[in-house]
Amino acid sequence: MPILLKTTLLLTISNVFMTFAWYAHLKNLNHKPWFIAAIISWGIAFFEYMVQVPANRIGHEQLSLGQLKILQEAITLTVFIPFAVFYMKQPVRLDFLWAGLCLCGAVYFMFRGHAPAVPPVPAG
Repeated sequence: MPILLKTTLLLTISNVFMTFAWYAHLKNLNHKPWFIAAIISWGIAFFEYMVQVPANRIGHEQLSLGQLKILQEAITLTVFIPFAVFYMKQPVRLDFLWAGLCLCGAVYFMFRGHAPAVPPVPAG
């Protein structure tokens, strides 16, 4: 599987976990004390890191740090919109489109015409 595809899939999985860790408590735990929500969110975030760290290590084989970050931000919005609409029952807003277009521009500028920075491989 190509590195960019593997990185994108792993970052998408990690973003699903992180989106739930950051926001699901607003719906599911709003009647609990904040520290209970924080502890549960940390537990969910553990799984996010178990996928995100390998994703970034794999991606850094071919992508620059900036490219990894912009890829992650674009994936975040892609995950967040369905989460907000279907899970949190938020209305679809035109602002989602504008934010998405801005991120598409950011992706374009980070990936255009520049070969990704590849870290040097140690000799031996």
